[in-house]
Amino acid sequence: MHAFPLYPKKMCSIGHFAKAMVFSGVRKGQFARQMKACWRCSHTRLFSATRVCSSTMTAWVIEKYGSNEVLRFSKDAPFPVINYPNEVIVKVFAAGLNPIDVSMRGGHGAATFSMQRDPLNVLQSGSEFPLILGREVSGTIMECGLDVKYFREGDEVWAAIPPWKQGSLAEFVVLSANEVSHKPKSMTHTEAAGVPYVATTVWSALVNTGGLTEDNCATKRILVLGGSGGVGTFAIQLLKAWGAHVTVTCSRDAQQLVGALGADCVVDYTAGPVKDQLEALGGKFDLILDTIGGQTEHWAPGLLKPWSGSTYITLVTPFVHNADVLGVADGMVKTAALWTSRVFKHIAKGVHYRWGFFAASGPALDEIGALVQAGQIQAVVEETFNFPRVPEAFQRMEKGHARGKTVVQITQG
Repeated sequence: MHAFPLYPKKMCSIGHFAKAMVFSGVRKGQFARQMKACWRCSHTRLFSATRVCSSTMTAWVIEKYGSNEVLRFSKDAPFPVINYPNEVIVKVFAAGLNPIDVSMRGGHGAATFSMQRDPLNVLQSGSEFPLILGREVSGTIMECGLDVKYFREGDEVWAAIPPWKQGSLAEFVVLSANEVSHKPKSMTHTEAAGVPYVATTVWSALVNTGGLTEDNCATKRILVLGGSGGVGTFAIQLLKAWGAHVTVTCSRDAQQLVGALGADCVVDYTAGPVKDQLEALGGKFDLILDTIGGQTEHWAPGLLKPWSGSTYITLVTPFVHNADVLGVADGMVKTAALWTSRVFKHIAKGVHYRWGFFAASGPALDEIGALVQAGQIQAVVEETFNFPRVPEAFQRMEKGHARGKTVVQITQG
C-alpha cells in the first residue's frame, strides 16, 4: 500500500498526482493504470489515500421505506465522498443499532431528514436512496480532509452519526471531524459501537438541556424512566459517575442489570402502578429523564420538587411525527404550539418541561471516553450479529425490551 498526499479534486492536477506517484515509488506501468482509474472516478470522490481508488463498497441499503424485507445487501453501494475539508472517511469495524434505525427503515423522519440533507429543496423526492442505516460506528480513519488536524489516518475512532447522513452498516462512512472522537483504548470496537448514539443523546439531554455537570450532580435525586435500554443503562452510569442518587424503573428481569450499573433504587413497573410505587419511596426528584413517553407525561412531572428549578425531560417528542404527517412547515407550527402550551402548563406548577434531542458531538465523546478509561462507564452489549445477519439484528430490535445494545460486526478489527 502506497500513501499519497490528499488533494481535493478541484485542486488536484495531473502534475500533483504524478509527483505523488513518483515519490511513492510506483513504476511507469502502474502509474498509467492508476491514472486511468483515478481519472474515471475523480468526478465522484477525492483521490484515494490508498493505492486502489475505489468507487463502490459493500453495504446494507434500503431502496424504499417498509418492513424488514426492504433491507438489501449491496456490493456496489456508492463509496463515501469527502466533500468538505473538515471531513474524514472511517473504515467501519462495528456498527451499533438503535430503535431509530427501525423507525427510519419504515419512513419515520423522512420529511425532516430530507430537509436537513437538502434545505433548498433542489433534489427530487426519494433522493436519499439507496439509504444506509446505522447511527453508531467504531472503526479506523482511512482518509482526512485538508482541514482535519486532530486526527490522522489509522486512528481508532468512534462516533454517533446524525440521522440525515448515510449510516454505518457499510464498509466505510464519511463524517465531520467534529462528530468523531478517539475510541477509548480499553474498549473493543464491538463494545465501542454500542455507546456513541445513546451517549450523545443522554449528554445532550442531561448536560445541554438539564444543566447537569460533574460539580452539581452530587446533591441531585434523579429518576430515569425506562432504565434497561441503551439510553437508560448509559444514563445510570453517567449519573453515578457524577455522584447523583439514581432511581430507575424497569421490568423485574432487568433489575439485576440496572442494579449492577449502580442504580440506588429500582422500581419494577410490572409489580403495580409505577406512580404509586415511586410516591411510596418518599421525597421528590430534581430531574426526571423519560425514555418512555406516552402516559408517563401526565403523572411523572408531579414527582418533581416544585419551585426549586427541577426539570422533566422527555426524549419522546412529537416533532418528527408531526413533520411526517403534516409536512415540515405545518408540523413545526403544530409542534411549537404544543411545546408552548406544555411549558406554560408545567411552569405554573413550579417545574420545567423540556424536550431532549440527539446531538452528535465529538467533544462530548471525548469527555465520555475519559470516564470509560477511568472505569466509570462500560458498554452494555446484549447481542452481537455478524454483517450478513443484519436483518436478524433488526428483528431483534423490533422485539423491544432490550437489555443493552445490539451491535453488528462489519469487519474484524
